[in-house]
Amino acid sequence: MEHTNPYASPHSVAQSPENVRTEFYQKTYLHLAGAIGAFILLEMALFSIPGIENTVFGLLQIKFSWMIVLGLFMGASWIANKWAVSDTSRSMQYAGLGLFIVAEAIVFLPLLLIAKSFSGQSNLIGQAAIITLGLFAGLTFVAFTTKKDFSFLGGMLKLGSFVAMGLIAASIFLGFDLGIWFSGAMVLLAGGSILRQTSSIIHDYRSDQYVAASLGLFASVALLFYYILNILLSMTRD
Repeated sequence: MEHTNPYASPHSVAQSPENVRTEFYQKTYLHLAGAIGAFILLEMALFSIPGIENTVFGLLQIKFSWMIVLGLFMGASWIANKWAVSDTSRSMQYAGLGLFIVAEAIVFLPLLLIAKSFSGQSNLIGQAAIITLGLFAGLTFVAFTTKKDFSFLGGMLKLGSFVAMGLIAASIFLGFDLGIWFSGAMVLLAGGSILRQTSSIIHDYRSDQYVAASLGLFASVALLFYYILNILLSMTRD
């Protein structure tokens, strides 16, 4: 869930002149905006497929199908991150970002279909997006104004991610609902991941690694949005 930079360099963007840092930040957040835009367009294309709801929910009725989807997503995420931090070529880095966007779109599809078609609240997706944007802006402001190194969160985020995956796997095998408290904990995990990723953008990445930086941020923002939408859905059901 958390994407870190395995090629952190002593020649990081933090050591670069101000104009280089500014350009790196601009490219990173423009690529993040582009990734979000591509994600939205892809979801719209998937929504337009005739009978997509019946197809998706029919497939999910197959035993352990969601576990297979999550396994494929984790594999695709690992490959995407490796490609995105690759120094081989810029096209390889974009291929990694593109692969991750597609993987996220597939994982999000069932939840978005539920929110759009079955919740009775057509504006839930918009509400979740606004809340996500507000939290992301606030966490980004904290990271950039304090300039604090949040790398100490890395270990806790990894542990939290492993525990979360274990609980998700157990819920699939044993058939129990993780509930709203789990979604709340995942929102906290995603918030910590945004702080950690933003800190890496400030302190760790090289000035030519804006594609990898944007992928890491996109992963964290997507996680935050997913569980905020889950919380809103749970509140609607109640």
